[in-house]
Amino acid sequence: MKTLKVLAGVLIDNGKVLITRRASKENFAGGWEFPGGKLEPGETPQECLSRELKEELDIDVAVGEFCTDVIHKYETICVNLIAYYCTMVQGEISLSVHDQYQWIKIEDLLDYDLLAADVPIAEKVMEDYQ
Repeated sequence: MKTLKVLAGVLIDNGKVLITRRASKENFAGGWEFPGGKLEPGETPQECLSRELKEELDIDVAVGEFCTDVIHKYETICVNLIAYYCTMVQGEISLSVHDQYQWIKIEDLLDYDLLAADVPIAEKVMEDYQ
C-alpha cells in the first residue's frame, strides 16, 4: 500500500483552532480535518503548507513549530499526516475543496467528526494548549 505524505496546518487564534469539513465531491466527504494537502516533489513541508492553504482557503500563513505526525491506514491508502502550527497573516477564508469551516475552542476538538488521521493531531493540540 502506497504511503501518501500530507501536510496539515493547525491554525490557532485567540484560543480557537480552525477546522474544515470536506465537501461532498471530495474523498472522505463530510469529515472534519485540519486543512492542508499533499506534499509535492521538491517541496519542503513549509512550502507545501503555504501553497495548500493559499489554494484551499485563499489565506497566507506563517508556518511555525512542528506539531506531530501520524501514520494512518485507511481502506485504500496509507497517509503520513504531518502537522505544523501556523498563523494566518493575510487574507479572508474562502472555501474551495471544503464546504464549511469553523473556529472552535481547542477543548471541543474531539466533539467533531474528525477524520481518523486527524484525531491524534487534535489530541496533541489539546495537550499542548492545556
